[in-house]
Amino acid sequence: MEIDERLRRPITSFRDLVVWQRAMDLAEESYRIAGLIPWARGRNLRDQIQRSGSSIPANIAEGNGRQRLGDYLRFLSIANGSLMELQTHIELGQRLGILKKSDVAQALDLCGDVSRLLRALVRALEKRR
Repeated sequence: MEIDERLRRPITSFRDLVVWQRAMDLAEESYRIAGLIPWARGRNLRDQIQRSGSSIPANIAEGNGRQRLGDYLRFLSIANGSLMELQTHIELGQRLGILKKSDVAQALDLCGDVSRLLRALVRALEKRR
């Protein structure tokens, strides 16, 4: 299903949000990348990649479930911070020679997608204020 088609559907749950769907794809990818890191060489980096990757869709979902717009925006901000954290951990893994550029290219592309979608959602929500 194309993203354009998904954008036309009504939002009845956080699962309907394209940004949450892409963030879930990114979370899966972060677990795949973490699995490439040898346990003895980068256990902490592996854990941080998994935690920050799974935090992004979790915060989008939690914010969507809040009653107040300000709370929703705050959780989207936290999701964005986790996204920046994930990118940093991935790039650190590359700099340390633990991760290859080819291993992380898809994750970094997804990071860009999620970042754009988060910004668009925040702009749309801020117009409601």
